[in-house]
Amino acid sequence: MRIGVFLVAAGFPGMAPGDVLRGTVEAIEAAERAGFDDAWIAEHHFMSYGVCPSAVTLAAVALGRTSRITVGTAVSVLSAQHPVALAEQAAILHHVSDGRFRLGVGRGGPWLELEVFGTGTARFERGFPESLDLLCAALAGETDGGSVAADGEFFRFREVTMVPQARMSPVVACTSAGTVRLAAERALPMLLGMHIGDDEKAEMIAAYETYATGPAAHIGAALGHVADTTEQAVQEMRESLPHWLGPGLAGYVPVDGRPPPRRDIPEYVDLLCRIHPVGSAEHCVEKIVTTAARTGLRHLILMVEGAGDRGRTLENIARLGAEVLPAVRRRGPGAA
Repeated sequence: MRIGVFLVAAGFPGMAPGDVLRGTVEAIEAAERAGFDDAWIAEHHFMSYGVCPSAVTLAAVALGRTSRITVGTAVSVLSAQHPVALAEQAAILHHVSDGRFRLGVGRGGPWLELEVFGTGTARFERGFPESLDLLCAALAGETDGGSVAADGEFFRFREVTMVPQARMSPVVACTSAGTVRLAAERALPMLLGMHIGDDEKAEMIAAYETYATGPAAHIGAALGHVADTTEQAVQEMRESLPHWLGPGLAGYVPVDGRPPPRRDIPEYVDLLCRIHPVGSAEHCVEKIVTTAARTGLRHLILMVEGAGDRGRTLENIARLGAEVLPAVRRRGPGAA
């Protein structure tokens, strides 16, 4: 059972973005000390929900500050950048970290970065398969001599040799049936979001398996927060998360005039606390083990920033590492 941390670089009110980014790197260093297997960094543009606009860049900093832990992106927004340029950055980090970097990518949404970066809504609406295939081709190592070319709707260029070359398989964030099938047909593992519970995750994995030719090591995201009692942990999340989620989710501005997404924030917080490991150490262990049993997932990443305070995030990571991880690894399916 692999357990990692998931860092959104959440912009809670009153926190300067620079402080949040430094705190994110500190959290990854703390996760390594606490025994977590990996750390995954989210990417968002022009909003307080997450103040890291380049997960690859922040991953590079974190890799330079650590020696054991794997660092990944969850996710780099593929619709807003050139897949070959992203592959070049991933290859650099793969080599300089001795293979400790993992690339996660997602389609993203119809948000402002499509306009600002000039990729346009068409790349979001129908260009993700072409972008993903080009990314995979650019990360195929020495296959076909390590060269890549394109003659598609969105990318056309002559054959070039990738320098440096790297053989990597990206993880794909999946929130729809179409993306599940896309990942399955390419034998790419899925990243499943923390907005859904065990039943929905299990359904998506089952759907994946109807199209895939073999198993894949999927990753599930969850909110993770430990306190002396479950009641205390839930209360802390109810008090802190709305201050971030309210203005943060309001930052999703569609570029094409469609209605923005809406959520009942208190209801959403209650959902997260109910379906994820938020509680006493014993409760968190039980939730993680149950999720693994119900979904088949053997890799979970915990969003640990929910308290909205740098010091409390580090304390949460330390307590999860000391009080939860050892028990999960003893009890969890697939534990060594």
